[in-house]
Amino acid sequence: MGKVFRGQTALLITVRTFCDLSRTESVWIRYRKPDKTGGEFTAAVEDEEKGIIFYDCKAGDIDVSGWWVFWAFVTFDDGSSAAGEVAKVFVWREGR
Repeated sequence: MGKVFRGQTALLITVRTFCDLSRTESVWIRYRKPDKTGGEFTAAVEDEEKGIIFYDCKAGDIDVSGWWVFWAFVTFDDGSSAAGEVAKVFVWREGR
């Protein structure tokens, strides 16, 4: 994986959940920014059997430089939910 830069929009965030996603109600990629604020991106399922979800970044999504933390969060059609393990990604300032 190459470097990720603040303000980058040509970025697809992909997460493997390691669970069957055939009965999901909703899937998110949650995050915590370097400034400690958090949120979530509404993700889509890429592969139900392999448990892969993704989010295609838009303008303004990756807006802070530093260490970001991402994890999957899935809600199933029976109301149960599961959070995934975190992945840390450094977001660079352009020109670094």
